[in-house]
Amino acid sequence: MKRTAPLVFGFLVGMVMFLQYFIPHPAMTATYNTLLDWKQVVFGMTLILGTVSLIRFHGARLGRRRDGWVYSLVTLAGLGAVVLARIFFGMESGPYPWFFNHVQSPMQSTLFALLAFYVASASFRAFRARSLHAGLLLTAGLVVMLGRVPIGELIGFNLGAERYSLAALSGWIMDVPNIAAKRGILIGVGLGVVATAFKILLGIERTYLGKGA
Repeated sequence: MKRTAPLVFGFLVGMVMFLQYFIPHPAMTATYNTLLDWKQVVFGMTLILGTVSLIRFHGARLGRRRDGWVYSLVTLAGLGAVVLARIFFGMESGPYPWFFNHVQSPMQSTLFALLAFYVASASFRAFRARSLHAGLLLTAGLVVMLGRVPIGELIGFNLGAERYSLAALSGWIMDVPNIAAKRGILIGVGLGVVATAFKILLGIERTYLGKGA
């Protein structure tokens, strides 16, 4: 029963979400909207569960003075400060917007700035022209990177009577071969999603039930 009930429930909910695209009836639309409202409730419960798990994990780490326990202390202190600021001072004024504008936003900007250097370093190590395909990837990567900076407008080549800049070539690579490959990947992802959805509806895919499934 522990496995059968979730399978039946998942099948019924999945079929309602699937059939509402093909049955434009008010009753089906109302059922679909109700399921979406339930999804918001489930999403809220997952936030609570995630918060409790975060507190338990870092609380245990802090209590046992494991390596990096200071970071756990900062995490719990930040969580408590933001929650209390939201409860007692509101969302529009007070410490809550200050936390967002002066703590969260700068940290996000710093993270993305470091990510750019990480990607550049990883690309330098990965783009080794050991084969023809690797050489083409390396060449395209260099053209795109150089074309995205101001120096790309100064570097160019002649093709017949016309002169093209490296920035124009970079734009062509991003708009034509890149978009074509991206669409092919998205088609494959879409087919994979459909196949996985049918496996879940038919009870073939049971990993969401846990280890004992």
